[in-house]
Amino acid sequence: LHMSLEDSIKWLGEVMAEIGPSHKNEKWNIFDVKQASAIVDYLKISLFQHYKLYEFLFFSAREEIVIGTEQLIEVVNPADHPFPDPLEEGISFDIYSTFIEPPPPLDMEIKGLNQEQGPGESQPEADTSETDLLVGFTIEEIKSVLDQVTDDILISIQTEINEKLQIQEEAFNARIEKLKKA
Repeated sequence: LHMSLEDSIKWLGEVMAEIGPSHKNEKWNIFDVKQASAIVDYLKISLFQHYKLYEFLFFSAREEIVIGTEQLIEVVNPADHPFPDPLEEGISFDIYSTFIEPPPPLDMEIKGLNQEQGPGESQPEADTSETDLLVGFTIEEIKSVLDQVTDDILISIQTEINEKLQIQEEAFNARIEKLKKA
């Protein structure tokens, strides 16, 4: 229900006028005349004082502000198109190796060569790939070679770490000396 300020005050007066002396015998009368006039005065200084503001707030049409952005996204086409591959640095290795990296062509080429050569010629090639490279060595010899290699690697790493620790120790000692002098 939308009424002007004058109509609203008039309607409030009519509603409160029913409280007057002519309607005293009715059961629905809650307020007497003094209380009704106090209510009307209170509504005039509170609600009706800002009536224009409420009217503007609830009944005026407001402009809708649509905030949005449009972005143009270029999708990478399959490899047969002239677009370059995406940078590997921006993609995790799992995603790159699963979806982007082309499958190794060696398996297909080997199968194609085997089929072209025939069954008789492919057996010697298969025999050389299946032979174990460590057949002529014993387990002790392999262990001793692995121990030597790991010792060489660990010694070089240990000397590098010791050198870095000495450099840091000297730097800290120099700082301590400066603090003692100050």
